[in-house]
Amino acid sequence: MPVTLHRVDHATWAADAQVALDLSRIYADAPAQRLPLPADDYIRQHLESRGTFCCARFNDRLLGAVAVMEDPEAWWLANICVRKTTRRRGVGSRLLALVGEAANREGRVLRIASETLTLDDQLLLSRLGYRPAADGRYFQFEPPATGGTP
Repeated sequence: MPVTLHRVDHATWAADAQVALDLSRIYADAPAQRLPLPADDYIRQHLESRGTFCCARFNDRLLGAVAVMEDPEAWWLANICVRKTTRRRGVGSRLLALVGEAANREGRVLRIASETLTLDDQLLLSRLGYRPAADGRYFQFEPPATGGTP
């Protein structure tokens, strides 16, 4: 499945009805306990807080997304979700790889706050190359010495 990265900011979301619909569908598929707000409220609040979404795009549709907040040294990821109809096909792993490549081009690292992760999430992230920080507050992607991405 040839998935590409598509970044969505507030302007893109407001101007493109299909993008808004796709994001809404992605997060509507998230388990209720995963999001702090109902899906559409979560999307709107994240974008109004100057966040973006990095999305997996296939055939002009968004299939998965991860919320991103940027600071000078890192992209903080939260709430990755893939549409139910496309789960277990590598979309989430491919999305994280593409996000890792984009962050690397900007000289940033990827981090995910530990408090938001279930044990299953932590196991998956460890398998993808994320390691807990010494203080345990977050997981950070640590690419292999050969220069790979998540």
